[in-house]
Amino acid sequence: MTLTLKLLMLLWTAAMLLTASPARSDMAAPLMRPNQPTVAIIIDDLGYRHLEGKRALALPGAVTLSILPHTPFGREFAEGAHAKGMEVMLHLPLQPEDSSEDPGPGGIWLESALSEVSGLLTEDLASVPYAVGVNNHMGSMLTRHPGHMTWLMEELDRRKLFFVDSFTTPSSVALQMAHETGVPAVRRNVFLDANPDEDAVMEEFDRLLVLARERGYAVAIGHPYPSTMSVLERRLPELERNGIRLVPASQLIKQAYAEDR
Repeated sequence: MTLTLKLLMLLWTAAMLLTASPARSDMAAPLMRPNQPTVAIIIDDLGYRHLEGKRALALPGAVTLSILPHTPFGREFAEGAHAKGMEVMLHLPLQPEDSSEDPGPGGIWLESALSEVSGLLTEDLASVPYAVGVNNHMGSMLTRHPGHMTWLMEELDRRKLFFVDSFTTPSSVALQMAHETGVPAVRRNVFLDANPDEDAVMEEFDRLLVLARERGYAVAIGHPYPSTMSVLERRLPELERNGIRLVPASQLIKQAYAEDR
């Protein structure tokens, strides 16, 4: 083959590769597309039981940990999560509808004045270092009151914190007040372990993925129960292979806001 012919062949091959590259890029795009289904998984009620908390800390992927204030191991878990690169939230106790239930220390009640709300939140956040957002612990009474929710959201806005409505009552106005105050916020879609039976947790995990594919994103809340940890330890590594992104709660909120606009 002459040198000229070889040159022509090389030029033709290069042109074909350049022409084909968009098709290859389109095939790879689903792995990186911005509208890839996304989930955030928040583990609540951390701070009291050491072994359960350590197991939650060891979960793979970008799980978000929500820690109760003024608990024996809350600071340790917050510092450990931050060191591992996991997102930390304050699991803020709010008054439940059932007055016999105690949300725990640092809780906000209907009797709490505005100055008390601010002071309690300051103390609660000081006990959970590195918290970048808040979700409610209990709160089926307080989250239905626009006044107290507005006070809370104004405090979160001042501190540049996001909010996840745990949605412990369908009467909650927390998300509405967050939006009106300008606080980045979403609502929980799935409780993984309202029934802590392992098969039930597995069903709720599957429902989370269905919702994420239908809506683009979904938020789940679970607890450090042995059954929940077992399901998550098995299922989280499968998410990326199944085209689902697991992201911190703050990142999912950014995606939700982008898609709503």
